[in-house]
Amino acid sequence: MTGAPPDLRIAVRLHDARLRDWGFPRWGSAGAAGLDLHACLDAPVTLLPQAPPVLVPAGFSVRIGDPDWCALVVPRSGLGHRSGLVLGNTVGVVDADYEGPLLISAWNRNPPGAADADIVIAPGDRIAQLVFTRVVRPQITILDGGSGGEAPGTRGTGGFGSTGIRP
Repeated sequence: MTGAPPDLRIAVRLHDARLRDWGFPRWGSAGAAGLDLHACLDAPVTLLPQAPPVLVPAGFSVRIGDPDWCALVVPRSGLGHRSGLVLGNTVGVVDADYEGPLLISAWNRNPPGAADADIVIAPGDRIAQLVFTRVVRPQITILDGGSGGEAPGTRGTGGFGSTGIRP
């Protein structure tokens, strides 16, 4: 991409007035890609190890509007690494035409019985982030099974580690 980035403007509807007190909207630094998402809870929630994920309200809805863009709800790296708090759906995709409230699927990946295995999420905690990104919709050519017609690739059909891990 050359030149200045495109001017993307989105509409945000606040459902929880506390977001303003918590500094929303805020990126963690001048170079941060993700907009911090707060846990808009009425009381702390305890996530037990390996229990089903809990949907935590982010306190707002967003309308991206431009079909060339979407948003991704992604974990905050430090929380997953240090405490075991990850997203129950790994990554949440917010389509351009979605207008409902944002929810964060919070999951405790810690093994049961580990020291400090429970995770407590308090109201206002920044537990995820929202990253805006371009959407590419390629033209898709359907090929019948087997080989025929297409030029052979150099990679082959092996997957899941077929290229090894060593240089």
